[in-house]
Amino acid sequence: MTDTTPGGLENLLSEDRRFPPSSEFAAQANAHKDTYSWANADRPAFWAEQARDLLDWSTPFEEVLDWSGAPVARWFADGQLNAAYNAVDRHVEEGNGDRVALHFEGEAGDTRTITYADLQREVSKAANALGALGVETGDRVAIYLPLIPEAVFTMLACARIGAPHSVVFGGFSAEALYSRIVDAEAKLVVTADGGYRRGAASALKPAVDEALTKGEHTVTHVLVVKRTGGDVEWTDERDVWWSDVVDGASDQHTPVPLDAEHPLFILYTSGTTGKPKGIFHTTGGYLTQAAYTHKAVFDLKVETDVYWCTADIGWITGHTYVVYGPLINGATQVIYEGTPDTPHRGRWWEIIEKYKVSILYTAPTAIRTCMKWGEEIPSKFDLSSLRVLGSVGEPINPEAWIWYRRVIGGDKAPIVDTWWQTETGAIMISPLPGVTETKPGSAQVPLPGIAATVVDDDANPVPDGAGGYLVITEPWPSMLRGIWGDQERYADTYWSRFKDLYFAGDGAKKDDDGDIWLLGRVDDVMNVSGHRLSTTEIESALVSHPWVAEAAVVGAADETTGQAVVAFVILRGDAGGGDQAPDEVQTTLRNHVAKEIGPIAKPRQILVVAELPKTRSGKIMRRLLRDVAENRQVGDATTLADSSVMDLIAAGLSAPGAKQED
Repeated sequence: MTDTTPGGLENLLSEDRRFPPSSEFAAQANAHKDTYSWANADRPAFWAEQARDLLDWSTPFEEVLDWSGAPVARWFADGQLNAAYNAVDRHVEEGNGDRVALHFEGEAGDTRTITYADLQREVSKAANALGALGVETGDRVAIYLPLIPEAVFTMLACARIGAPHSVVFGGFSAEALYSRIVDAEAKLVVTADGGYRRGAASALKPAVDEALTKGEHTVTHVLVVKRTGGDVEWTDERDVWWSDVVDGASDQHTPVPLDAEHPLFILYTSGTTGKPKGIFHTTGGYLTQAAYTHKAVFDLKVETDVYWCTADIGWITGHTYVVYGPLINGATQVIYEGTPDTPHRGRWWEIIEKYKVSILYTAPTAIRTCMKWGEEIPSKFDLSSLRVLGSVGEPINPEAWIWYRRVIGGDKAPIVDTWWQTETGAIMISPLPGVTETKPGSAQVPLPGIAATVVDDDANPVPDGAGGYLVITEPWPSMLRGIWGDQERYADTYWSRFKDLYFAGDGAKKDDDGDIWLLGRVDDVMNVSGHRLSTTEIESALVSHPWVAEAAVVGAADETTGQAVVAFVILRGDAGGGDQAPDEVQTTLRNHVAKEIGPIAKPRQILVVAELPKTRSGKIMRRLLRDVAENRQVGDATTLADSSVMDLIAAGLSAPGAKQED
């Protein structure tokens, strides 16, 4: 079916495979079909029940939702609670202090096992140390750490005293760190001498030192964790070793009761230019939706499950589904410092086998990378403990979804393909395991208590089978409360495109059943001969060919059609495409797209590449690929995980496989 609604996106790709839940899984599932009807009948009442059931409140709330200040919501505003108490202390008080909270696995194989009682002691010591360094309720703390237990301790210590944290991913530059420190007016920076990545020590403190020489700032101390033992420069009166002030601090600390609308953290969105965009979240509503979605979407059984989200704490996924959601629910989880291919490409599967991980939450980029490496690698490990698989970060193409289910999930683990954003704070659209008949590549339906739909240019809901813009029509508990220090920018960025509707830039379509399929950023839509095509659908068509592991598609200027489709593809190592001549690869794949979608989507060019330009969070930077496709100088590549990728791609333009066809 093709959508011809003016202003809509073309709906070109169909997917007919369906995976109903097994009767055994459905019988034990946390989620139930009838939850949708009663939650959506009175969404505020539903969320109030979750807030009371899942969190402990030092002052119970009476008021549920105040939307009178739209577009800024206030949830449970007259209640008080503490995030760290909910994530740590209450589990110990309930007699679960011996339960493992964190299985830490260092890249080099060093390990730590941290129970909830251990966590309470470490977080209390860190909170006391922050206080001794002058941090008070309301002060901001910048965190620039690898994924080590001290990162979790620090986030929870900040929450314990009511000091909003601003975590900056450890791969970001000194310039990016400085801009975030200044924007948040951080009083303290917590960092490490370094961390381990790809088999080597990677320094961190030098970036902090450089950042703090770039101009005016409000930092009084830098707290430094010894991780690698590398040499560091030292500024007396400012720099303090973690071991000197935290290890010797008291392990007794009383959490500070905080208003539900007290800011919990600021998180700067990746890939920004100019003034940083600090998304900030508050406490009560955010924790409610984090806990509920973690329990319902992943079917968490705290007594038996071992959960692993592979995200770094530098991203929103690490905040909500590594730190706050799992720990509030009392889960046992794995955190891993390193990369999937260090010291070998089976590292993730080795960890799953070792800890008997039962719930895995990762990104489509990682799944496609493992596809590229070949299924013989995971087949060497026992993955039978896995019972739920999750996907996050971008739309997952159907073939990667099928590979994930078959190779990693043993053809039985349900997949929850989740849509949400830094701004939404928690999962918004997802299947519910045990309830939803899943469709490869579709996020499917808004969760209970969430009101989302797809609209056209005039904000009218599109009919089933049509494409448009994904919007949220009612406030939700974990929504951002603004952009730090710039509420006008908040209103302009998210609320100006459609009156009274939240829109953050994603295109989507509804299938004939009304289920939602994400089509990527509206900025990435191509206009080919008057047809508005989604990059996501063409990429999915390419990856459905057995030769292709990963694909990125952009629109390039074309004299005849306005824009033309240009594709960059990575071939699978084990599927035979690499044995073909470049012309044969291009012809085969162009014809495959025409067969899967239609001639209008046939790429003008296909370039076989070894890698794609990705940010450190795994998102493909199509802006840089458009520069290559249009023979322009490649723009700023500093946010890439590996900036040398662009040199390889640009050099490949003269290769035979990159030639243009009619």
